[in-house]
Amino acid sequence: MSTSRGTKQGVNRRDLLTAGLAAGSLALPTAPVTADTIAQQVPWAPGEANKPSPVAGSEYRFLSADEAAWLDAAVSRLIPQDETGPGARELGVTLFIDRQLAGAYGRAERWYMAGPWSKGTDSQGYQSRMTPAQMYRAAIKAMDAYCRDKFGGKPFVELSMEQQDTVLGELEEGKAKLQNVDAKAFFKQFLLNTQEGYFADPMYGGNKDMAAWKMIGFPGARYDYRDFVDQHGKRYPLPPVAIYGRPDWTSKA
Repeated sequence: MSTSRGTKQGVNRRDLLTAGLAAGSLALPTAPVTADTIAQQVPWAPGEANKPSPVAGSEYRFLSADEAAWLDAAVSRLIPQDETGPGARELGVTLFIDRQLAGAYGRAERWYMAGPWSKGTDSQGYQSRMTPAQMYRAAIKAMDAYCRDKFGGKPFVELSMEQQDTVLGELEEGKAKLQNVDAKAFFKQFLLNTQEGYFADPMYGGNKDMAAWKMIGFPGARYDYRDFVDQHGKRYPLPPVAIYGRPDWTSKA
């Protein structure tokens, strides 16, 4: 399905997986900063401590059809399907990213977003005045405009795999000049979200059937490892368990 090279010459795309595993509209105004004095009470909001709900259904809640097609193509170049295992597209990473962008992460609800907007350093993390949802929407549109200008009117999804690798490499290095978006900052966030979707618990929409965990031998959310603590150097023999269990544990009527 793909070559063994990544977005840079001689770099295996699957090496990107070890780089950082971590489980909109442009016109939206930024809310003013407010502060409350809390005394003799416990700050609380209804539902704040509820357990997370598993992703249900396969429909996209944020992405348009064209945006979903772009993500499908792009994540399959970052983590392609090969002899090692399934790729990001096969494991539902696009759905994972869609549901994240449609929720609190996409709206940057828990982030400070009021400025000032000086350009930060790489070590300072996310520095854009856009929420992640706004950044994705703007970046995908700008990427297609960049590709059409560079490849005779073709959008990203119509390029060959080699051309897509070239464009993603230019995005990663900041060589692709995108309108209204910092290319390098977007690639960094996009790569992180792809890794998260590939290895996160399946309840969030990616890592379908825990296939990524099976590939690397990760046991998941098992509660007890005492029988295996002293078995150094041996592969863990039991199948992985997700937060909500395993499909074969579900009783059948």
